[in-house]
Amino acid sequence: MLTHEKQIHEYQELIDRLKAQNVASTMFSEEELKNLELKLDDLKKKTYSTLTPWERVGICRHAARPKSIDYLDNIFEESIELFGDRLFRDDPAIICKLAKIGGKKVMVIGQEKGKDTESRLFRNFGMPHPEGYRKALRCMKLAEKFQIPVITLLDTPGAFPGLTAEERGQGWAIANNLLEMARLKTSVIVLLIGEGCSGGALGMGVGDEVAMLEHSYYSVISPEGCASILWKDPSKNSQAAASLKMQAEDLKSMRIIDAILPEPIGGAHTDPQAMFSTVKKYLVETLDTLEGIPSEILLERRYHKFRSMGMFARQPAE
Repeated sequence: MLTHEKQIHEYQELIDRLKAQNVASTMFSEEELKNLELKLDDLKKKTYSTLTPWERVGICRHAARPKSIDYLDNIFEESIELFGDRLFRDDPAIICKLAKIGGKKVMVIGQEKGKDTESRLFRNFGMPHPEGYRKALRCMKLAEKFQIPVITLLDTPGAFPGLTAEERGQGWAIANNLLEMARLKTSVIVLLIGEGCSGGALGMGVGDEVAMLEHSYYSVISPEGCASILWKDPSKNSQAAASLKMQAEDLKSMRIIDAILPEPIGGAHTDPQAMFSTVKKYLVETLDTLEGIPSEILLERRYHKFRSMGMFARQPAE
């Protein structure tokens, strides 16, 4: 349980206990119980409307938050998984599937963290190796060949920083993906569903439309990494989270992303089915918008989109 959820959890337990007591012996009227539930709703709204950036990071990292594999299983149809980079091996941290959504064929590429100890170890906690980025690019090029739209789901604490990954060309693999995605001749939709850290996320983050879930974050570094570098003090995590301006609202104002998808109150983990419906609606509508745009225009729009990102303030001359 997250710190800011403690009071909500206690209030919910109280209501559940009173309802259970009412079954055996009526002590409270339906109207009284309903008033308590309305107060609980007000408490939730107040709590989740005043969250700090660091508290929102906690929601983003919640163990029960839907992962890429959940979206793949719940909003896409007739999917078939593709494996391997044709150079070294398959990387389980990235899942690639040919699938359908709303009757349209798509190539879906998701970064997967895993849900329990076994799956997290298997998926390397969502930290891809270079072969993962090469697998993703191989599938993107396959989609380009058959003019199938590409959808990427980003959720990673960063690319794997180990020696073996560096020996196999981690930096080159990410840089090459940036180059190739910028000139991919088919539409690309990027959706951040959780953590979007550093080049690990950006290596699959160049697209015609970039969107984020409300409590996901997109940053050059994690708050912990930022605090350890700038202040050498882990207690500064909260300050780092606020300074990085990595929440969806900040990024939309700087034109880094195009859309923010609202989450159920409390986060996507509180009502996964509602979140799946929101994501599916967004993807289907965006695919309809991009459908039929000639590849030359897509490439030109994509170029100008990334060239115009960011907001800059010129310091006055002294």
